[in-house]
Amino acid sequence: MEKGYDMADPASLVSAAFRAFMREAPAHAQAWGAMVGGLAEASALDKKTSALAYLAVLAVQRLESGIPFHVQVAKQAGASREEVVSAILIGLPAAGLGITQVLPAAIAAYDAA
Repeated sequence: MEKGYDMADPASLVSAAFRAFMREAPAHAQAWGAMVGGLAEASALDKKTSALAYLAVLAVQRLESGIPFHVQVAKQAGASREEVVSAILIGLPAAGLGITQVLPAAIAAYDAA
């Protein structure tokens, strides 16, 4: 398994930086979580579409550390491996080949579970 992902342990899918954020700034983390939950509730997108769109955003921003967790969110929402790959690559025309940087992490996370 690449990068030490343990799909049986959800904490292993969360980046060390985000774990530190939750541990060292719990009030901020709670506020962040409330905001994320509120945005999810306000969205007209279904869970799968939202998860795939978020993967596309992470790819464009090259935020590889968030990919494993959010791939699992997409997979749990019913996304296929092909849909995950397509979501990551949808930004190719606008963002360029740099988005492929997150592809190996996404494939490893999807295949590990």
